[in-house]
Amino acid sequence: MGELAIRAENVTKVYTGRRGRRPVHAVRGVSFDLVTGGSLGIVGESGCGKSTLARLLVGMEPPTLGTVEVAGRPVVASSKAERASLARKIQLVFQDPFSSLDPRLTVERAIGEVLQVHGIATESVAREARIVELLEMVALGRRFGRRFPHELSGGQAQRVAIARALAVGPMVLVLDEPTSALDVSVRAEVMNLLIRLQGELGLTYVFISHDLSMVRHIADEIAVMYLGRIVESGPYDRVLDAALHPYTRALADAVPVPDPKIEARRRAEQDVQPLAIVEEPASGCPYHPRCPFAEAICRETVPALLTLEAGHDAACHVAAREHQATAR
Repeated sequence: MGELAIRAENVTKVYTGRRGRRPVHAVRGVSFDLVTGGSLGIVGESGCGKSTLARLLVGMEPPTLGTVEVAGRPVVASSKAERASLARKIQLVFQDPFSSLDPRLTVERAIGEVLQVHGIATESVAREARIVELLEMVALGRRFGRRFPHELSGGQAQRVAIARALAVGPMVLVLDEPTSALDVSVRAEVMNLLIRLQGELGLTYVFISHDLSMVRHIADEIAVMYLGRIVESGPYDRVLDAALHPYTRALADAVPVPDPKIEARRRAEQDVQPLAIVEEPASGCPYHPRCPFAEAICRETVPALLTLEAGHDAACHVAAREHQATAR
C-alpha cells in the first residue's frame, strides 16, 4: 500500500434544526483511506450527502464528529497560515464553474489572484509564465487569458476552474460533479483531461458524481452513499458489476444503455422505477422502505458496513447472511 494522501475517519456532520425540527444528519460515520495517486469515486443520488462530504474534506466546514487528514495532517484550519497551508495540499473543483469565477476578472487575473494570495511566482514575469503554463496544461492557451467568464463555454470555464485549482500545486483534488453541468460531448473531453493530468502530475482524486458511467472511467475505488452513509465500497469493477447492496444494483440498473431499442427492452424487463431520496426511517436500515428484499431485521437494526469479499464492503443484512451461508 502506498503513502496515504487523504484519510477520513468516522466523519459526521449534523446540522441543528430550527425550533421544532429534528437535526439533519447530512453525513454519518464516513471512513476511507486513499493512497497518493489513487482515485475514489463517491456516488449516490442528489441529497445523499456527497457535496457536504466534499466541503468537509477540504476544510470548508468542520465535521461534527470524526477527522480528516491530508498527507498525515488534520484538516483543521484555525489560522490564516494553516488555511493557506491546507489549500496548497487539497483543492475543490465545483459543479458550476461560473460560480467559482468572478465575472469582473479576466481569466489571467483570476488565476493570477490565486498565485498572489499564496505567494507563488510573485514577480510579474514569473507569474505570467505560470499562468500561460496552467492554461496550456488544461488545453486552453495564452489567448484565453484575456477573456472574461461570460466569453467562455461551459467546458472552457471548467478548464479554467481546474487551472485555478492546480495553481497552488495541490496533491489532492476533490471534484464535486465536475461534468454534470456540461454537454455530453464536452464531458468526455473534460474527463480525458482529468485522466491525463492525474498521470502527468501524480494527482489524487476524490471524484463525486451521481453518474456511474462517468465514475467508471476515472475511479479505482468506489464508495456508494445513501442518506449520509456509505452502504457499499470497493474496487470499481466489483462494485459496479457485482454489487452486493440492493441500492447499488438499483443505481447500476438506472444507467441507460446507448442503443435505444436495447434500453427500452431492458427497462421493460426490469420494470425500473425512478429513484428518489426518501426521509430516513425512524429505525433499521435507511434503505429498507425502498428495498424489495427487506426483512424484519432490516426494519429494526441498522446494518454495519462489513467486508463481505476481499476489499469489498457492504452494509446489508441480507447480503451478509448470504455471504455467511456461501462461506460455510
